Formats: sequence, structure tokens, C-alpha cells
Amino acid sequence: MEEESMTDSQEELVTRSDRGAVSFLALNRPQRGNSLSVAMIDALHRRLLELRSETGIGVIVLSGVGQRIFCAGHDLNEFNGETDPEFFKAVSVRCSAMMQAMREQPQIIIARVEGVATAAGCQLVASADLAIAASDAQFGTPGVNIGLWCLTPMVALGRGVLPKHAMQMLATGRLHDAEFALRAGLVNQVVPTAELNAAVAALASEIGSKSTYTLALGKQAFYRQLPMPLADAYEYCGEVVARNMAHADAREGIRAFVEKRRPQWIGRQP
Repeated sequence: MEEESMTDSQEELVTRSDRGAVSFLALNRPQRGNSLSVAMIDALHRRLLELRSETGIGVIVLSGVGQRIFCAGHDLNEFNGETDPEFFKAVSVRCSAMMQAMREQPQIIIARVEGVATAAGCQLVASADLAIAASDAQFGTPGVNIGLWCLTPMVALGRGVLPKHAMQMLATGRLHDAEFALRAGLVNQVVPTAELNAAVAALASEIGSKSTYTLALGKQAFYRQLPMPLADAYEYCGEVVARNMAHADAREGIRAFVEKRRPQWIGRQP
């Protein structure tokens, strides 16, 4: 564990590069399957928090360095030999906070999945707002194979895919192909590996051309209304409509539509 922490401290665990309104984050532990060590969890959480205040960024693309593994889940080397229940609880709390931060993020998050996404790696895909996978990508929650039900990945998976598909993944522990992930609703699109970068860039660019204010407001409203009773959801969205219409970007968008020109967004303000 000490040796691994030293290795983690010597490299940038989550790299970042920006192109216009899109920020590209990459899990950078390919030698360990981009697994979520405690340091990696914290590094990704920090990246998300720093991006929250960047009002010019509307989209985040999350990927893994290398072609074989998007993310292999938690780093089991940190768990091996550990017996303190408080350690396991602390890791779970930190990882869960990071996953919830993805949903609370004002930007739209797209998972770019190349290779294998398992356990907490599959949870990352389920926690993203959108996902595009290479045709040879694989997905699984294999904890059951080693006596560990994938409990926290189950939270995101159970809310992101059809229940029977989620249970199949959780109970069998086997890898499922990208077409299964598409049918289950875990990913939005499957493309040949050679076309993955172009497909992700096209989607990110399309969404990134929108008002960052509208994207943030819409994402928040989408997830907040989902668990509400129907009448409450309509009432809540009616209140959000009034707020949305009062913003300068809505007025600009309507004017631009009428005048047949591109809108000039103000976006989110600090």
C-alpha cells in the first residue's frame, strides 16, 4: 500500500485537456487497469470540483488511458489483508461521494468506453449522463465471483438500466458485450473502435454548443424530477420553466431563432 501510494503521487492520476467548451478527463493508471485506488477516487473528485466553477465548460468527457481497460473498479491490492471495517466504510463513503458529484456536476458528463468497465468502473459509466462505447467494450459487475456483491455499483446500475438486466449483471458476475449494454440502457451508442473518438467528439461538440446555463439547469431538473410523483414533477418543472425563461440566454435564443442566426450565449455566471 505504501509503495502504491508512492507510485500514485508521482503521476497525474486524472489528466485533463480542454477543447472549447469540452473538458476531457482521463483515468491514468493503465498499468493497474485504471483501477480506483483511494488516491484515484480523490483525484477524480478534485477534478470534478474544480470544473464546477468553470462556467465556460459545458461538457466533460471521461475516459481511461489505454485501449484494454476503461476502469477495472476498485484497486483490490488496497483491500488485500485489510480487516478493519472502518477502512472499507471510509473507501465506500469517498467513492460514493465522488459518484454523486458526477450527478451534481453542472456539466453533462459523457463516458467514452474503450475496453473493459467492471465493478466501480461500470458504476462510473452508469453514473455518467451519457455513454458511448466501442463495439468491443465489455461491462460487468464481477464482485460476486470473489464473494463480494457489487453493492455500491448496484446503486447506479439499478437506477440506470432495466432491473432484470441489472440483476443479471450482478448475479452472474460475467462480462457482457457492448450490444447488451446498449439494449440495457447502460450506453447510448456503440460504434466501431476506430470511430469512437469521432463519435464522442461529435456528441460533445453538439452539446457543448448549447448554453452552459441551460445545460446546468436542465441536468439538475432532470434528475430532481425523476423520483417525484407525476403531479409534483409537473409542478416543480413549471417553477423551473419560469426561472429558465427569465434568463438572458432564453431570451437570446428566442431572438436568434426568429432572426435566423446563431445565438450568442452568456452562459453560467460565476
